[in-house]
Amino acid sequence: MVKRYLSVISLAEARALVERSFAAVPGVVRVPVTSGAVGRITAAPIFARFSVPAIHLSAMDGIAVRSADTHGASEQHPVTLPNAARVNTGNIVPPGYDAVVMIEDVWVESKSDDLSRSAPTERRDGETYTVRKPVSPWQHIRPVGEDIGESEMILPSHHRIRPQDVGALANYGVTEIAVENVRAGLIPTGSELVPAGEMPPPGKVVESNTLMAAAVLAEAGVETHRYPIVPDDYDQIRDAVRRGVAENDILFVSAGSSAGTRDYTADIVRDLGEVLAHGVAIKPGKPVIIGRVDGKPVIGLPGYPLASATVLREIALPLIARYGLPTREAEHVDARLTTSLQSDIGTDEFVLLSVGKIGDRWVAVPQSRGAGIQMSAVRANGYMQIPSQKEGAEAGETVNVRLTVPRAEAEEAVLITGSHDPALDYLADRVRARGVDLHSTHVGSMGGVIALKKQECHAAPMHLLAPDGTYNTRYLERYMPGADLALLCVAERQQGVISRDGLGFDDLPGRTFINRQKGSGTRVLLDHHLAKRGIDPTSIPGYEREATTHLAVALAVRTGEVDAGIGVYSAAKALGLAFVPVATERYELAMHRAMLDDPRIAALVETVSSEAFKDTLRDLGGYETAETGVLRGLQE
Repeated sequence: MVKRYLSVISLAEARALVERSFAAVPGVVRVPVTSGAVGRITAAPIFARFSVPAIHLSAMDGIAVRSADTHGASEQHPVTLPNAARVNTGNIVPPGYDAVVMIEDVWVESKSDDLSRSAPTERRDGETYTVRKPVSPWQHIRPVGEDIGESEMILPSHHRIRPQDVGALANYGVTEIAVENVRAGLIPTGSELVPAGEMPPPGKVVESNTLMAAAVLAEAGVETHRYPIVPDDYDQIRDAVRRGVAENDILFVSAGSSAGTRDYTADIVRDLGEVLAHGVAIKPGKPVIIGRVDGKPVIGLPGYPLASATVLREIALPLIARYGLPTREAEHVDARLTTSLQSDIGTDEFVLLSVGKIGDRWVAVPQSRGAGIQMSAVRANGYMQIPSQKEGAEAGETVNVRLTVPRAEAEEAVLITGSHDPALDYLADRVRARGVDLHSTHVGSMGGVIALKKQECHAAPMHLLAPDGTYNTRYLERYMPGADLALLCVAERQQGVISRDGLGFDDLPGRTFINRQKGSGTRVLLDHHLAKRGIDPTSIPGYEREATTHLAVALAVRTGEVDAGIGVYSAAKALGLAFVPVATERYELAMHRAMLDDPRIAALVETVSSEAFKDTLRDLGGYETAETGVLRGLQE
């Protein structure tokens, strides 16, 4: 029988539960100052082993004197010193002297020279030194302990070691320091898992959650230990948990927290200790387990990557902070949301976003909300929280965004919303070297036109075929009349039928098919040619099934889910599929002409126009580059 969650608690209750349930006392380890110290937190005050400087030193090139010998010296009554010693900067000041006179203020006389200024050298026999103004005690002398005195505190406890601290510690005689240490164990469970680096066979998946968790924890200063994958066996998982608790301060068990029949973590934690909570009202991440064994936290992470990431960020990192390892505070911006989002009352939902600045306003574009879509986290540079008391957020609403990158990096983002093409990924790679971070959202050509009209993107990729055979301009004139727009040609590209068997357009009736979404230029092209040939769309099984990218179409064909789909040649070539051309179309980036003054867009235009990018397109195949980089207006 499938087990149910225990009573689900709120995120606020979960955090309060964690705070009151664990002492959160860090361990202490000693690390050498010369390696492994930066970023660590001092466990106790650190004191200087000796004074710096350890003896009085000259701070100038000049002569060491007894200050009392200079009393009464003036321009009218120069004083020839009865006793003095030449010193250079950093030299020890000989005993008996309490001041240094800069050599520029000394008149040196010898048997062979007239009264004159002299460069600092060793005193020669017969030299005498004359000064014309008095000096005060300890002038130009670095006294013992001027920098720090023996036994003086260098750093307090609970201090994060910085690079500048390392040099100081070494200079003051400290070679090893005691630092706070939190050790976390990570146990991946599941018979379906294979280690990272292996190609998973059908039905298997790569174990990546503990890799991600280890990276998150290490960034927070936690020492991590990943254990081998444990199959779905109660006794083996129990033994691994028992060992993990004994060897660590905190234990994370990955992929064993859902309510499925083979998820044993809750029962094992209950067997070895107690389950404090099983189920938190967050999305993604609801199945999280919070347990305690031998007084130590045991956290059961969900198997889906984004759910696991949410639990780490919202529950685990606040726990880590209680051990004295402060985590980086995210920077916040207020942004206009481009798409309405629905959410369940009673659940705190976290939505990943691509955020960019258009003019003086931030814009936030939601990424996919599927808990298993790991690329959403890769593509996002921020996230928002829909509080449990709200049913969602409306398009156009101003929302608070927590950035997952520095604000300066977020300001480099360029939002590209519209038609998909594999070439955009290569364009993003090339323009990144120029300090521009391209974020593409695939909503089809018409979705891009709407986003451009609302000024919710910097540029909209499109390839919309008009009845008169032209591309893009007719649609922009219709939906954005009077707007001053520019179109940048990325390429003229081949669209056609992708299949395993070399099917042509007229072969589509009766063949299983995957389509592109309504409003996409590919869907417009398909419908245009169906009408031209008099083919009824209902004669094509799967006409209503939609994919959002050309590669998704090609993947569905290659796996045998469908016989054919319409897409670009580069997608067919990438997956080794047959391709029969249907049309050559103009794929362009539409933008408000004023955007051309933006340095980010200028860099984008220059990159598209470059020979290096044209070479990339030719290597991908299916692109004609004669028009690549050409800018035109609506009437051109």
